[in-house]
Amino acid sequence: MGLLHLVEDRPTPKQVYNWRVYFSAAVAASAAMMIGYDSAFIGGTLALKSFREEFHFDDLSKTAVNLTSANIVSCYQAGAFFGAFFAYPAGHFLGRKKGLQIFATIFTLGAGLMLGANGSRGLGMLYGGRVLAGVGVGGASNLSPIYCSEIAPPAIRGRLVGLYEMAWQIGGLVGFWINYGVSETMAPSHEQWIIPFAIQLVPAGLLFAGAFVIKESPRWLFSRGRREQGIKNLCWLRKLDQDQLYMQEEIFAIDNAIEYQRSTVGLGFWQPFRAVINDRKTTYRFLLGGSLFLWQNATGINAINYYSPTVFKSIGITGTNTSLLTTGIFGVIKTIVTLFWLFFLIDKLGRRALLMYGAVAGSLCMWYIGGYIAVSKPADHPTANLSSGGISAMVFFYLWTACYTPSWNGTPWVLNSEMFSQNVRTLAQAFAAANNWFWNFIIARFTPQMFAAMGFGVYMFFASLMLCAAVFVFFLVPETKGIPLEAMDRLFSREVPARRAHKHILGQLRMEEQEFRRASIGGDKEEVEQREITVEKV
Repeated sequence: MGLLHLVEDRPTPKQVYNWRVYFSAAVAASAAMMIGYDSAFIGGTLALKSFREEFHFDDLSKTAVNLTSANIVSCYQAGAFFGAFFAYPAGHFLGRKKGLQIFATIFTLGAGLMLGANGSRGLGMLYGGRVLAGVGVGGASNLSPIYCSEIAPPAIRGRLVGLYEMAWQIGGLVGFWINYGVSETMAPSHEQWIIPFAIQLVPAGLLFAGAFVIKESPRWLFSRGRREQGIKNLCWLRKLDQDQLYMQEEIFAIDNAIEYQRSTVGLGFWQPFRAVINDRKTTYRFLLGGSLFLWQNATGINAINYYSPTVFKSIGITGTNTSLLTTGIFGVIKTIVTLFWLFFLIDKLGRRALLMYGAVAGSLCMWYIGGYIAVSKPADHPTANLSSGGISAMVFFYLWTACYTPSWNGTPWVLNSEMFSQNVRTLAQAFAAANNWFWNFIIARFTPQMFAAMGFGVYMFFASLMLCAAVFVFFLVPETKGIPLEAMDRLFSREVPARRAHKHILGQLRMEEQEFRRASIGGDKEEVEQREITVEKV
């Protein structure tokens, strides 16, 4: 099996893996560029001399500066928390496509409002704009992975939802280097710090324009009783005719899943809430999906994203420009490793193995960094150049980046986009996205105070939590790669332990597939198997 081998639930015509499905997923995933850009640029922009002078940071105490910086950063996450919940009614009643259009518009309005802030007006418009922009990205972070998941063939679902993470990293890379560029090429001025804020309008415009081009999710159309339009969109995405056997199987599976949900949970707006309360299996998955974002933030990633100058200063790097350059390299490594994750790892190694390997390896790196700071105390001995110990700490920091990025960075989004049944998927994604933004808010709000109070203990704190995350995944998270969305209820039924559930369900599905094909095209088991081999060769 090569690195690009696809684990398919059934013989699949090659036309299914076409440019239409990749393009549609890429457009929806571009919502993450807005998130990645903000997480990368905001900390560096607040550290610019021009920003600090215009808003008189030097006249404030260190405690007041930490509080103001934390408020500017975290009000964005607060808005995103509520935006994630607003996306549920938008996604349920209006659909994934119109929902993305609405939240791209809200983000654009917020980004424009931030541009009105200056020294004479104060920070009020900046706060207001960041809250509004947060509502926009919160809603988009709900609908974008769902859309990618719902249009994806099972064998490349991880890859298509992974485009969301890829867009996040591209936005982050641009944000890191925009800060470095304005700090190196422009004298301190209002324009120097306002340019990074203005560039937010670019990814918002891309999403807004693209959302008018893509097709609505076929599965959402089926759930709203618009079956004919859903079939038409599905055939367009697969580049196959409706009478193709593959299409008949997929339509049959969607119809069955919708009918099952109609007879059990129901398809109305409030039924998913009742399912969460009354159905233990659904409640369990809600808690499991939300917990993944607790463990994701427990790695320390958002402390690094939003306060990278503070992090690198703790290791011994001095000077704003040097810190921004180091942060830019951090962004480059994340983007390169994300490409490897997207094309080779997520649908090859799967979700479960990546999460466990990343947690254990990342924890070891954090222990080393914390130990170095505890012994060497670089903050007490500032120097123009890093010592050999400081260089080794930076090496382990970049190793941590290479461990975290292909594991906890995007994999929780992939899992949450695919592990729920159709009628609760939007609510579940709202709950998961809100969890992400809640823990994101906690980290963004209190990281400056954590570094002031705990010092090297911050790294050891995150290292300990990463070990706990590995244990959590081993016992509770089953593998989902290659499992159709309509079979996720069975995968998470806990009939067998999580570590064996994937193999158990995939075996069941293949047996049922043979039965369906025998019933559809006739012939005994050997004839059906021979036809499957022929399809695979074609």
